[in-house]
Amino acid sequence: MGMAVGGESDFNSEINVTPMVDIMLVLLIIFMVVTPLLQKDVTVALPRDMNNPDEDQAIIKDDSVVISMPDNDRVFIGKEEYPKNQLGDKIGKMMELNKSEKRIVYLKSGVDVDYGKVVEVLNIIRKQDIDQIGLVADKKKGGGAPS
Repeated sequence: MGMAVGGESDFNSEINVTPMVDIMLVLLIIFMVVTPLLQKDVTVALPRDMNNPDEDQAIIKDDSVVISMPDNDRVFIGKEEYPKNQLGDKIGKMMELNKSEKRIVYLKSGVDVDYGKVVEVLNIIRKQDIDQIGLVADKKKGGGAPS
């Protein structure tokens, strides 16, 4: 509330925006801190695709099984790391809990991961009687043909 300087008793009708700006800055800082924590999976440098495929919306569901291979030595399901010998059992248990009609497992592999390591994980997934395996690639920017 503004007060008039001097002996006048008129109210000042100007809006004081300083408290509003303070609140907006605090909210901005909160969102900047919280947003990186909302990442669901392990960060993997995905290979780029020449054509833009249609995105499968099922990959963002909470009950979807996403396997990440950021390098040759580590395999993650969601954010939890598993050794390869326990990977098949964990996928089987997760698929039993999955209520969707299709049994799909998504595999994200880094650019520098050896092809043989990816095939090893694919074979482990295949042994679990999975309907489909989705290989995740990064979407190419621009959508046009490569130049």
